[in-house]
Amino acid sequence: MRRYVTSLLVVVALLAAAPLFAQSKAKATNVPEIPFDSVANFFKLPADQYFGEGIGVATNSKGHVFVYTRSGDTKILEFDQNGNYVREIGQGLYGLEFAHAIRVDPQDNIWAVDEGTNTTIKFNPEGRVMMVLGRRPEPVGGAFETILPAMPAKPYNFGRQTDVGWDAQGNIFVSDGYVNSRVVKYDKNGKFIKDVGTRGNQPLHLNTPHSIAVDAQGNVYVGDRGNARVQVLNNDLTLKAIYDTVGNPWAVCVSGGPHQYLYASNSWPDSSPAT
Repeated sequence: MRRYVTSLLVVVALLAAAPLFAQSKAKATNVPEIPFDSVANFFKLPADQYFGEGIGVATNSKGHVFVYTRSGDTKILEFDQNGNYVREIGQGLYGLEFAHAIRVDPQDNIWAVDEGTNTTIKFNPEGRVMMVLGRRPEPVGGAFETILPAMPAKPYNFGRQTDVGWDAQGNIFVSDGYVNSRVVKYDKNGKFIKDVGTRGNQPLHLNTPHSIAVDAQGNVYVGDRGNARVQVLNNDLTLKAIYDTVGNPWAVCVSGGPHQYLYASNSWPDSSPAT
């Protein structure tokens, strides 16, 4: 059945940016609806397996679908291109507590962004843990911390980070997050390079950076949800542009191919305003 996306989904030709310091409420109008086909009962779960909140969804080069779900036990579930259940990844792993995002890199590694443990975990295609960025809080501190104003951010510690992306060289970019209000860059081996951002509403300030994506030129797109904008940074995390017509961007992604587009998903009305 052909359906249409009815919530605001803005598509922007990359780097055809608004003026650098323009800031205002969401004002995009006459945005075309994007048609899509709905496939009923696509996912075929085993009898003893259930979805909770499907917080993150990603696909690999084979068309396999990875669902990061919040339930009684936070889980990563893999399905093939036809929706057949393949496996659970990371079952019982200490770093999986409260899902936020899942991504698959160009090498088909699977990255789980877990805001409950303040960790971002890289699995290889076989499901083995290859890298952990961040550190889980001690159990006495609870599942996660939300203390504002935030303490000074540390290079390898997150404050409920939200998303991850990579450039062509394999450098890693993390949006961090509900507490720290910054973007962090690491090299492909997880070595800290730099971070930018502080909580606020001026250029290069962030208020719940909720999603992140990187284009083929290495530009970084940060869904600055609480400030109702997308901030565009170059590969060195210097501000290039601001898109302020997209509402509250809960998720951003960049298309493939020679002519790339930025997609920003605006949940409107925003049922959970970032403050």
